[in-house]
Amino acid sequence: MSYLLQVDFPYQGSWGSEMSSAMRGLAESIAKEPGLIWKIWTENQATGEAGGIYLFEDLNSAETYLAMHIERLRGFGVPRVNGKVFEVNEPLSLIDRAPL
Repeated sequence: MSYLLQVDFPYQGSWGSEMSSAMRGLAESIAKEPGLIWKIWTENQATGEAGGIYLFEDLNSAETYLAMHIERLRGFGVPRVNGKVFEVNEPLSLIDRAPL
């Protein structure tokens, strides 16, 4: 069973390739998180939001990461973080070509 973590928050920083350059070190750090299978970085300049969709191999890893990430973002001055953890229905997701 795998678990999907959805996170979004207000963001007024850099976008696109500038974000890629600025966040490279953070991305490399996130890649080493226990239980992480993958992350998709999300950004919406029009609404001033950023975040990510993560796939974790177990619930504990997803919940532990979310708690740590909320604290990290608050340390960066982010006032509100939305985070939700979902169980992945793998049979249906595979039908729709999910990279599981």
